[in-house]
Amino acid sequence: MFPAKLASQFTLNAIRTTHHGACYPCFYTLSSCCLHKERGRTRDSLLSDSSVLRRVFYSQSAIRPSVRLRETQNYGRRPFSLSAATIVNSAPAAVRPYLRLMRLDKPIGTWLLYLPCTWSIALAADPGCLPDLGMLTLFGTGALLMRGAGCTINDMWDKDFDKKVSRTATRPIASGEISRLQALVFLGGQLSLALGVLLCLNYYSIALGAASLSLVITYPLMKRITYWPQFVLGLTFNWGALLGWSAVKGSCDWSVCLPLYFSGVMWTLIYDTIYAHQDKEDDVKVGVKSTALRFQEQTKPWLSGFTVAMMSGLVAAGVSAEQTLPYYAVLSTLAVHLTHQIYTLDINKPEDCWKKFVSNRNLGLLLFLGIVAGNLWKERRETLLQNEELQTFR
Repeated sequence: MFPAKLASQFTLNAIRTTHHGACYPCFYTLSSCCLHKERGRTRDSLLSDSSVLRRVFYSQSAIRPSVRLRETQNYGRRPFSLSAATIVNSAPAAVRPYLRLMRLDKPIGTWLLYLPCTWSIALAADPGCLPDLGMLTLFGTGALLMRGAGCTINDMWDKDFDKKVSRTATRPIASGEISRLQALVFLGGQLSLALGVLLCLNYYSIALGAASLSLVITYPLMKRITYWPQFVLGLTFNWGALLGWSAVKGSCDWSVCLPLYFSGVMWTLIYDTIYAHQDKEDDVKVGVKSTALRFQEQTKPWLSGFTVAMMSGLVAAGVSAEQTLPYYAVLSTLAVHLTHQIYTLDINKPEDCWKKFVSNRNLGLLLFLGIVAGNLWKERRETLLQNEELQTFR
């Protein structure tokens, strides 16, 4: 009888040691198997307990998910995430409204501002070379700061409008978390840091970059006076298509930069018109204008026209920059993507409009990769031409 008791106790201790953290109902089952009265216990009862133990061990894979769920419920643990919204929400409470004012929890706008810069920097790279990583980093920092400054200016202008729209009523200035004076001070800090980034460039680029500030300030007012505020946004958001080239080369080659800039403006008209369809009912209520209200049910024909114009500009920029086969192959892919985006768009479903709008980040990244690949291909083409010339001379 004593050996049976000892064996039972040893088994339970071993399980507690090797399966630390298992659920308490599991231990209750084990205890009922191993620690009931020893009186009358036989070898058969011990074998029966062993079979129960084996079933418990084999069921651990089924038990563990419920254990994790219970731990999450009991201790408030959340899975690790690096999303922008998670980072902003985990910031100190005093800082969080300012991060939301910059829209750091919604980085899609920063991407759409940054991508035209990357196109221009990549096109300006020497044949066979990758784009300047330092320039890409510098412009990425500038895009983050200038997008934040633009959102701050927009929210300062639109405080009264934002209060009347459910989607924007929780913005920091509209909700009263940040006063206009605090926002103004914060704006000064963002613009000062952005100026520091701009001063890292050549004099031509400094003057060119400073010229865009008037667009940044006046864009939020355009929705009050014209149905084409998306066009002004395009002029603002794609300024990097001019600035990126001049930062690398020292000045703009207008035969490349202007078609690229034009294509960027057309691209903005496409994605921001789609975006504007989410708010068209609220826009009518508060009295602001947009291309979504201007085009209404004729949106798809307009977007198709903008797509043709955009692709024409990209072809012209590629020809002037002596781009190669990979670049034009990617342009074909972009044309298919935009055609599918427009054809499947449901302008009366805000969730579909948002999905199509966000997909433009991938479109912009794909164009950047196409420019890089086309530039690397130039070296191969030049090498082949040199080899042909050598064979001709021989």
